[in-house]
Amino acid sequence: MTYSMFLIISNVTNQNKPKMSKSIVLLLLLTIGLISCKSSEKEINRVEIAKQYFNVLDNSDYSKMSDWFADSLTIIEGEYKQTYSKNDYQEFLKWDAVFAPKYEILEISQSNGIVKAKISKMDKRISFLHEEPFITNQIIKFKKDKIISIEIEYMDFNEVTWERNRNGLLSWIDETYPALNGFINDQTESGGIKFLKAIELYKNNAK
Repeated sequence: MTYSMFLIISNVTNQNKPKMSKSIVLLLLLTIGLISCKSSEKEINRVEIAKQYFNVLDNSDYSKMSDWFADSLTIIEGEYKQTYSKNDYQEFLKWDAVFAPKYEILEISQSNGIVKAKISKMDKRISFLHEEPFITNQIIKFKKDKIISIEIEYMDFNEVTWERNRNGLLSWIDETYPALNGFINDQTESGGIKFLKAIELYKNNAK
């Protein structure tokens, strides 16, 4: 309830004390308060905000970040936890964009202000290392209309395939193109370009 609503009710109460009992005033206050809270919640469609977020990832459209990004964003993947500033996350998106990612929302819902989504992600890096899309369950938390944290759980992650392809790539690059070493942990745009180049060289030349 806004301060102006409170003043209106106070004026009405003072003018009509003989006619209005305390119980009626209390009921009126509660009713207006509930309506105000419900209206406020309806104004924030967090599912739509989450869809905007995945659309930004899918299109690598950094210009739309301010629509959903708070002061910082915390990403949680198992025991790994990373908090990004806006600039840091934009650099991460540039790295991600190098691999031409495709994000697909398989399921999405909102409950108690939290959005839960099931997401499929495929790109050139995942295609090489995992050989099939990542499927994740994501829990997205908000502060008002901004995303503040995303908890990611990988479903059916094929660790054997991932490690085999990763180790094969790293060993071959180390022996054949050592100048590219370090790309595996470099989540910048230049690091992504080196990563993609390493994959292409390995696929075209390794026996």
